[in-house]
Amino acid sequence: MLSWPLFVAGLIFSWQPLLYAGIALFALTVLFSLITLPVEFNASHRAIAALESKGFLQADELTGAKKVLSAAAMTYVASAVTAILQLLRLLLIAGAGRSRD
Repeated sequence: MLSWPLFVAGLIFSWQPLLYAGIALFALTVLFSLITLPVEFNASHRAIAALESKGFLQADELTGAKKVLSAAAMTYVASAVTAILQLLRLLLIAGAGRSRD
């Protein structure tokens, strides 16, 4: 949460170290988002295996459960892609500000 105020303050005051500190903090957020991806896919896979092996769902219900858990995992992919694109945007903004100096 601190990355955005640092980044904006760096832009407003034209202070590069503050700007890059905000970008570095946001990059940690992106890294966390990427690390979370395999964990989420593994959790979805294990949940389906548990539902299937314990007999909690019937065959027709299992298909729907697989779709729902797959969609849930894909929200993490969308979040990671959004974070990566936002990081690129911040880097471009910082680079544009530097070229004006």
